[in-house]
Amino acid sequence: MPAPNQTALDFLLSRRSRPAKTLVAPAPDRAALRPLLTAAARTPDHGKLEPWRFIVLEKPALTRLSTLVAELGAGRDLDADQMTKSISQYANADLAVAVIFSPKPSPKIPEIEQIYSAGAACLALLNAALAAGWGANWLSGWASHDPEFRTRGLNLAPQETIAGFIHIGTEKTAPPERPRPDLDAITTWVTD
Repeated sequence: MPAPNQTALDFLLSRRSRPAKTLVAPAPDRAALRPLLTAAARTPDHGKLEPWRFIVLEKPALTRLSTLVAELGAGRDLDADQMTKSISQYANADLAVAVIFSPKPSPKIPEIEQIYSAGAACLALLNAALAAGWGANWLSGWASHDPEFRTRGLNLAPQETIAGFIHIGTEKTAPPERPRPDLDAITTWVTD
């Protein structure tokens, strides 16, 4: 049997995202964020294409994005609660990292595998932040899928999309544990 890294396994067995609305200042500074980004960049990446990149959004950028969400949302068919929630995702945040899916042409690596890698980078960054003692949450929302938001808000290239926003800050309240999947209901064992 291999020797387990029990500390890492215990962390993974008990990890819990923190709701973004419960995160407050301080957020990690550049020195504290660098190792978290480094950990995220070690994500599985078939073909070593790096089909993702990071945009670190500090408070002034998030405030600008909240204004853009309000402007764009006014032209969409969104109810008042959805608008409020969308705007506050940016307005109330102190730091978020946009993980950008940036596909690379490859005759060997299909785009779907590159998308998986971008999602893995999101989870790796989320887990690194939590392991470092920060509160963190992975969010998306309608704006992250909106081409005008991506272009005007983040200056993304036409082929780029947003895999997620990883909000990182200081946790003000610990969330209660939530129900987890029934492992037996979602697992099939194939023996022959």
